[in-house]
Amino acid sequence: MATSSRALPKYASAAEFDKTIKALRAIAGDAHVIVDEPQLAPYNKIMMPVPNERHMPSAVVAPASVEEVQAILKVLNKARIPVYPISTGKNLGYGSAAPVQRGQVVMDLRRMNRILEVDPDLCTALVEPGVTYQQLYDYLQEKKLPLWFSCPAPSAIAGPVGNMVDRGVGYTPYGEHFLFSCGMEVVLADGQLLRTGMGSMPNSNTWQVFKWGYGPTLDGIFTQSNFGVVTKMGMWLMPEPPDFRPFCIQYPDEADITKIVDALRPLRIAMVIPNAVVIAHTLWEAPCTPVKRADYHNGPGAISDEAVARIRKDHRIGAWNVYAALYGTKETNDANWKIIEAVAAGTGGRIVTREEAKGSKALDYRFDLMRGKPNLGEFGLYNWRGGGGSIWFAPVSQAKGSETLKQMQLAKRILGKHGFDYVGEFIVGWRDMHHVIDLLYDRTDPEQMKAAYACYDELVHAFAEQGYGVYRTSTAFAEKVAATYGPVKREVERRLKKALDPNNILAPGRCGISL
Repeated sequence: MATSSRALPKYASAAEFDKTIKALRAIAGDAHVIVDEPQLAPYNKIMMPVPNERHMPSAVVAPASVEEVQAILKVLNKARIPVYPISTGKNLGYGSAAPVQRGQVVMDLRRMNRILEVDPDLCTALVEPGVTYQQLYDYLQEKKLPLWFSCPAPSAIAGPVGNMVDRGVGYTPYGEHFLFSCGMEVVLADGQLLRTGMGSMPNSNTWQVFKWGYGPTLDGIFTQSNFGVVTKMGMWLMPEPPDFRPFCIQYPDEADITKIVDALRPLRIAMVIPNAVVIAHTLWEAPCTPVKRADYHNGPGAISDEAVARIRKDHRIGAWNVYAALYGTKETNDANWKIIEAVAAGTGGRIVTREEAKGSKALDYRFDLMRGKPNLGEFGLYNWRGGGGSIWFAPVSQAKGSETLKQMQLAKRILGKHGFDYVGEFIVGWRDMHHVIDLLYDRTDPEQMKAAYACYDELVHAFAEQGYGVYRTSTAFAEKVAATYGPVKREVERRLKKALDPNNILAPGRCGISL
């Protein structure tokens, strides 16, 4: 078996690794253990500004059940070989399926793709990690169940377990995904099986309805961490409202961002607008319209403000494009619609309704997301510049207008310095804002690769100096982002790692956590 020429685990010889691979094949079957380099390529395809070799896996194993996961972890734990679990492997802007460090065995959980239970009365679901949002959507449609869920933007090929574990967000009133999870099944490094919350009780029927159980609540330590492998997750579903009224408000000037946030924040906190409000910049909308960058800018460096203004005019895109919706009865939505109209008029915005938006790709995919319909509309972003490079920068701030302008100006200055465009949006939660910036570059150009790495590095440190923490990051920057959160937090994480995974086999380095 020609494993020695590839990315062997750090502390395993070729002979030791071959012995481990034989044991994994006995558990999962020959067809579900991959060691040949051409077949490993999909697990090493990254969009980050670093060489692929840094994240090259040593092998892939694809279990079909929680029992196989347990058996595999027992083998790897005994051999002290690191393993990197993935669900669907489609976390593209933050690292995709590639492991944090070279030589880790990828545990691909896509074969575990059962929708185990949907309770239409309590509006709950229990799913495995290989279930995609599209699969869950199709199931609800087939069963004619009037239930919605919240999903992230590139949702059709991604799944709820992986997104929740990475604490992703979506666009319905249930958009804070981890908040609306309820009950996890986790396999620990030694193969033990833990069920959180009420799931720890034998014969419990409240696992998906009451989060807390008794004693410390443990679910949170298995998100954005490497303390266990999540093999089942409960989630709350949203009853389909009698009346769903999505809208977009377009604003003509970048400086409008301050008054937009300050006008919408009270409505968000009071739940007049119950879902996360997306405020998308021109260059986030343009590629999804679609508009080609090359039609407006061909030279080096960032696109000019004048070219961005021409895009707005030519394609009727706002400097900022606000997406939100009303959910309720016709009577409640009629009353709240008057408030939305007054806010738009008072801040100089132009409302675009669902009826007016028909035929617009950029607006249609947003309106679908706000009712939990998966789609791939946001992948239009990757056609903006071409070259397959994308890394998402996502600092958090207070939901205040002054914060938006401050963050945008800081980001534009750093991006422009390195020759990149500001492709960003703000997502207003109840009291916070996620500022999501897609740094797009050409991975076939070595100079752009270097510039993109330097740019992201500067963004991380410049925002941290201003007190802005990043809430998610790619595997290439896990250590750098973790360091911005200070030594005490990291020491507590290290202690937990030592207690739960003393051999340091579960995704060492993920989110900057290791021994």
